Amino acid sequence: MRTRCFTAATCVLLAASLLASACSDSDRSSLGNGSLGTVTVRPGDSIQIRSISSFDPSGPGDQDYLHAVELAVEDYGPIHGGFSFEVGEGIDDPCSADSGPSMAGAALADATTVGVIGPSCSATATTAVPLITAGGLVVISMSNTSPLLTSDLADTPSEHYKPGYYRTAHNDLYQGEAVSAFLHDELGPQNVAVVHEGDAYTQGLAEAFRSAFERRGGTVTDFIKIELGTTDLSEVLDQIAAGQPEAVFMPLVANTTAELLAVLRQHEAFDDTVLVSGDAALHHSLLELPTTQGLFISGPDLEFGDNINQATGVDAKQAAERFEAKAGTPPFRAFWAHAYDATTLLLDAVNAASHLDRGKLVIDRAGIRDYLDQTAGYQGIIGTVSCDLFGDCGPSKIAIIEHRDSDNPEAARDNVVYRFTPQSPPTGR
Repeated sequence: MRTRCFTAATCVLLAASLLASACSDSDRSSLGNGSLGTVTVRPGDSIQIRSISSFDPSGPGDQDYLHAVELAVEDYGPIHGGFSFEVGEGIDDPCSADSGPSMAGAALADATTVGVIGPSCSATATTAVPLITAGGLVVISMSNTSPLLTSDLADTPSEHYKPGYYRTAHNDLYQGEAVSAFLHDELGPQNVAVVHEGDAYTQGLAEAFRSAFERRGGTVTDFIKIELGTTDLSEVLDQIAAGQPEAVFMPLVANTTAELLAVLRQHEAFDDTVLVSGDAALHHSLLELPTTQGLFISGPDLEFGDNINQATGVDAKQAAERFEAKAGTPPFRAFWAHAYDATTLLLDAVNAASHLDRGKLVIDRAGIRDYLDQTAGYQGIIGTVSCDLFGDCGPSKIAIIEHRDSDNPEAARDNVVYRFTPQSPPTGR
């Protein structure tokens, strides 16, 4: 609104008043109480966020999650009159609990960093998240799915839950329910062997499946842990075969999935056995292997329709097109859109928790958490994002695909044979 000055004197007084108001933070309405400290960004500097995700140099999708984060930052633009966001160099997640402290160290190297998108692996998160959140930062993961990182979905925090942790990915209690319903109710197997690797992701999903399957009246013939570094799987194979399961559920990392499939395909006892893996198998290099044909793979439902991210106004189709223009290939990794939405959610939180003070931007770290804690009905590319008491924010819809053609790995994601939508989604805070 334009204000008219009646005399030169009143113009000077008005200008002085407006300047004093602009330089003061007394009328600010940003979130936060300063309890976790603040970050001050000087004019000309950028607001620092970081991305931790596993790189997959073996095929398309090498840095899909990092590209999605960068794209979201570009689409979002600056805040408060010109303060832009900077992602920095992507941090490669080795996907192990041992790597967590070094991942946290890389994220915390710049004291002005206000939040982290990632890590992509649940095992890394178990040891990285406590260190990052202890520094006052928030973590929003695009693809952590272990129940151990949030809760049992019945208001009980899990072993590795830390305040300040959130995720747009689903909780694997939902994925375990989806796979059990698919096998028991749709395909018919009543006896299933389960194989895992003992880490937060593989064991968490394996246990979620076992609980759900037995609740349906099914039998888990074996619950087998493959020791880290095991190359000879003959003993595991013999143990599975002895139980004569009608199906094998193997939520393993990509390399172990490939190794176990290779020996299963060579054993006649498994010629008619239904084989199911988790979302970690959605790697281009794995799906190129002939032994993966016929494999069922569970993971997030990637049917985004005409969903629009409310912060950028970009819909799913536009985001995929912009992604391909940026990366040179279409997005392949399963949680690329989850990374985009996680990023805009973080940027919105920073915007809400910051204010100008004498030209500088002051960001309240507790305010960022306040915003995320209150998130409900946030519209993203992946659907509606609402955070529960322990950081589960994603819509948690699961799809199961059947991989039929190793010569065309890209087609696998479109061959959906089963969809699962939770009947009781997490409630808002």
